[in-house]
Amino acid sequence: MGDFIETSNTKTAVRELAAPIADVATFAGVIQDVIDTNPFGCVGYMQGGVNYDGVEKNRESYTARINYEDLEAKTVGSISAKAPSVAAFAAVAADLLADTDLATAMGGDAVRAFDRESYSCQLKCHDANGEIYYVTFGRDSVRITSYEDDAIRTTVETWADTVPALA
Repeated sequence: MGDFIETSNTKTAVRELAAPIADVATFAGVIQDVIDTNPFGCVGYMQGGVNYDGVEKNRESYTARINYEDLEAKTVGSISAKAPSVAAFAAVAADLLADTDLATAMGGDAVRAFDRESYSCQLKCHDANGEIYYVTFGRDSVRITSYEDDAIRTTVETWADTVPALA
């Protein structure tokens, strides 16, 4: 029986943010800026006869959190809803806040728990050197995965240093 032979050495690096990204609009703005301006210098490529942009969303999810508070502002219940896009996230949160039957069943008034919400978006990036790597943005961190060339980390880190929300 043959042995597994290492063929590459991929790396992961993470930046823990000093403070969570304030809101979904700021988060979405950071993501859209990367897609629009391509600060990592990524290049388009063809794979399996399909053309791909140098930077594109690979996956994303957004979780809204609603607390239900009684007359003394004590939390008596909560609900979380995971959505596949910023638009769906906003719609779900608005629908939950407006659902009076649900609020009655929970025994309190619906209140957004912004500090308990989460956002995640993974970008697939194709470096000019041919590597495909991922940059995953969360509310509390930014993670670079599946890269080999340290210049990729340096490029992403240098860019992140210029983005106030990623301090």
